[in-house]
Amino acid sequence: MRSVGVEEELLLVDPRTGQPRALSEEVLAIAARRHQGRDHAYTRELHGQQLEFGTEPRTSMAEVADEIERCRSGAARLAEEAGAAAVALATSPLPVGPAIAEGRRYRWIEEHYGLTALEQLTCGCHVHVSIASDEEGVAVLDRIRPWLSVLVALSANSPFWHGRDSGYHSYRSRVWGRWPTVGPVELFGSPGRYRERVRELLATGVLQDEGMVYYDARLSRHYPTVEIRAADVCLDASTTVLVATLARGLVDTAARQWREGRPPADHAIGLLRAAAWRAARSGLDDELIDPHTMRPAPAEHVVQALFRHVEEALEDNGDHAHARKALDDLLSCGNGARVQRRLLRRHGTLRAVVAECVRRTQEGVR
Repeated sequence: MRSVGVEEELLLVDPRTGQPRALSEEVLAIAARRHQGRDHAYTRELHGQQLEFGTEPRTSMAEVADEIERCRSGAARLAEEAGAAAVALATSPLPVGPAIAEGRRYRWIEEHYGLTALEQLTCGCHVHVSIASDEEGVAVLDRIRPWLSVLVALSANSPFWHGRDSGYHSYRSRVWGRWPTVGPVELFGSPGRYRERVRELLATGVLQDEGMVYYDARLSRHYPTVEIRAADVCLDASTTVLVATLARGLVDTAARQWREGRPPADHAIGLLRAAAWRAARSGLDDELIDPHTMRPAPAEHVVQALFRHVEEALEDNGDHAHARKALDDLLSCGNGARVQRRLLRRHGTLRAVVAECVRRTQEGVR
C-alpha cells in the first residue's frame, strides 16, 4: 500500500483582531527550543505570516488523520506561546500587509518577482503519495491531469481577499497562478522528457531553482513521491484527509492504467486551465468541467465521477467506507468557502469569521 504524507500551510493571526501577524520566526524558535535541535514538523514559508508543517508518511489513512491532528494541535500551541493563533485559511479574509520571511532565497524571489511575490500570502495543501520509480511517477502525472481541478473544488477555502468577497471559492488558486510555472502541464511520457522540461525552465533564468517548478503535480525533489499541489489548505482537517485519500486513489488508479497499457487522455493545456478556473470560481456550488468529456456538468456529478474513477483503489486500500461518508458530508455541509460565507452571514464581520475558523482548525479530524 502506498504511503501518504501531507504538507499544510497555516496562517498566523492575531487572536484578538484576526489580522495576520508575521510571527513565524518566533514560532519556529519556540519549536526549536522545545525539540532541542531535533528535527520537527514545522518550517517557514515565503511570508512571515505563514507556518508550514509536514506529516510523517503513513499507509493507514487513520494514521494520516492522527498526524494531521497532531501537527495542527502542535501548531496551535506554538502559535499561542508566540502570541498568535494558527488558522487553516487559504487566504486572509481581512486586509493584510504581507511580510517576506528572512532568508537569501526569499529575498531573491522578492527582488525578481516584485508584487507577485509580495501578494502571495496564500496557503495550500500538498499531498505526497509514494511511487515505485520515476517511470511510474511520470506515468501517474500524465494520467491524473484532468482530475486535479476537482480537488480544487473540494478543497476550496479562500472566498475572501483583502476584506472583500472575491466571487471565487478558491481565490488562492487564482493568485497562486501568477507564478510562471503554476498550473497544468503537457504530457511527458517519460522521466527523461520530464527532466528535460525542468532543465529548460531552469535555463531561462526565470526560476532560482527546481523548487520553483510549481506544477499542479510534480515529482518530489526529496522523496520517492508524486506531489499533488493543487488544493487549498482545508478548513476542516477531515477534508484534508478526504483530499489525501482521493489523491492516493488517483495515483493507484493511474499506475494501474499505465501497467495495463492504457494511454493518458490528451487534453489540451488550455482546456485543463479552463477546468481549473471553473473549479476555483464554482467550488461545489455550480458547474464544473467533467474530466471525461471536458464539458460543463453539475459539481456533484463531477465529484461523483471522481469517486467512481478511484473506487476500485479505495476498496483495495480499505478506504471506501470512510471516503464515501466524508464525501457525502462535504457535499452536504460544504467546503471551507461555503462555510466562511455562511459564517459571515451569521456573524456579520470577517473578524468573527476568522475567530470561528481558528476554533474549527483546532477541532479533531474525526
